[in-house]
Amino acid sequence: MNRNPRTQGICELTLESRDPERLARFYESALGLPRISHEGDRIWLACGDRARLGLWRDGEKEFGDRGGRHVHFALSVAPGELDALVARLDELGHRERDPVEHDGGDRSLYLRDPEGNVVELWDFFERDQRADVGDLASDDRTAAL
Repeated sequence: MNRNPRTQGICELTLESRDPERLARFYESALGLPRISHEGDRIWLACGDRARLGLWRDGEKEFGDRGGRHVHFALSVAPGELDALVARLDELGHRERDPVEHDGGDRSLYLRDPEGNVVELWDFFERDQRADVGDLASDDRTAAL
């Protein structure tokens, strides 16, 4: 495994949405993601200090971007915050399943947003005792879906 990656992580992820405003309200209320901006056919939400989530209407964009099939994406959360998010999602009626504990003690909560995208809330990167990131390639975390 290359121990000197040329990238520093994901800074932006975009989801195609029939109704970006509705989807933004979900992420704002359920996960507390603050809105950064609303630019024409797209809305930007902050995902921590160094990443943003784009919610875009379908159609070709300025760099030839276009929608595609989405499997799932994960947002990093602190271990204590995962339990708080479970309670919040219960309050809003959005929780479909219980958190899953993985080998090593990290946990994930999987949910679907109003557009059907699978969102994983995962406390792996926020734990003091982390597995080698290379181990992630061999983990089967999709079994919980």
